[in-house]
Amino acid sequence: MREIPPEPLALPASSCYDGCDYDEEVLPMLSSAVVHRRALHRIPELDDQLPETTAYVRAVLESLPCQVSAPIPGSVCAFFDAGKSETVAFRADLDALPVSECTGLPWASVHPGKMHACGHDGHTAMMLALAEFVGAHLDALPRNVLFLFQPAEETTGGALRLCQSGILARHGASRVFGLHLWPGLPAGQVYTRPGAMMARANEVTVTITGKSVHLSRAVEGLDALTAGAEYLRRAYAMTDTLPPEELVVLRFGKMVSGTVRNAVSGKTVLEGSLRTYREETFRLCRDQLRTIGQDIARETGCGAEVHLNEGYPAVWNHEALYAAVCAGLGDHAPQLLEAPVLAAEDFSFYQQEIPGVFFFLGVGSTPELHAQDFSFDDEAVLPAGVEFLKRLLML
Repeated sequence: MREIPPEPLALPASSCYDGCDYDEEVLPMLSSAVVHRRALHRIPELDDQLPETTAYVRAVLESLPCQVSAPIPGSVCAFFDAGKSETVAFRADLDALPVSECTGLPWASVHPGKMHACGHDGHTAMMLALAEFVGAHLDALPRNVLFLFQPAEETTGGALRLCQSGILARHGASRVFGLHLWPGLPAGQVYTRPGAMMARANEVTVTITGKSVHLSRAVEGLDALTAGAEYLRRAYAMTDTLPPEELVVLRFGKMVSGTVRNAVSGKTVLEGSLRTYREETFRLCRDQLRTIGQDIARETGCGAEVHLNEGYPAVWNHEALYAAVCAGLGDHAPQLLEAPVLAAEDFSFYQQEIPGVFFFLGVGSTPELHAQDFSFDDEAVLPAGVEFLKRLLML
């Protein structure tokens, strides 16, 4: 690993912190990442409709020696050419959530019903701080650097569309890194693991169509409620037959059936989610869920439609790159995350293209992600995250 040059003393342009009510004594004491995070936190936007957010990010990047582009709507990418044959990519997500903030912070959201409740403002802020570092030390870098500021992580998977734009191949990216703020882990400490890190998530919708009749003539109907209940029982039993080492969760959180109490139900809709890690396990579960639907239809006479959306692939950390990171960082290597988590992340789409490792950055004991009161000690957490990213950069 190369030595990290000392960070230059520099502050963002004034437009980056207007509205945050800092006095002249406080501002120089805040790290660049903290200033960026608080400015971004005030202007949360959704999906790929991110005009204020992308304008802010572009304003920071366009002052640096890089090529700035927007391969897809709601994105900002920045390429720093260090004259090397390889490129390392760093990803951040820009979008917020349709959540009404109740933190009471001075830099709380000014957009009603929208909030950075998942830490994306922190992710973007750290990457902007890293970009400023890259711009000041371009000659010392072992690789070119590509920053991917993407939209729609929370909704439609902006990472997939960014990959489809060809941005990674166009700039010769050979490895990609990203991180996520994570409650419950020690503040400022970084965790990861080789292989399975986060789950593949697929929404499952089962529609059972029967024939509704008055209960006095129940034998003439086709009971979609009973058929739906039997589908649910068999689906859960199916997961119990899988080998215990297969990490699988299938749960249906919503079941709607019928119209009135004294009529046979003519329609049942089950809505749930399947979480897996290995592609083979996903395909096995998908096929068995469809087979159960076919069996229910044959046995009851009802129609049965089983639909699984495409979802996000599992976040699967490249084992060789993980080992190289741990070896190269030595005493600064990330802590080992004991087990993968059931949450999903579209960072996995980048890992389908090139080797990648995803990290969790602990924020300590805080409210859960997506909560109305989610917040964290940005002055303690973000500078630690930036220092870790600098070390990754110099590997």
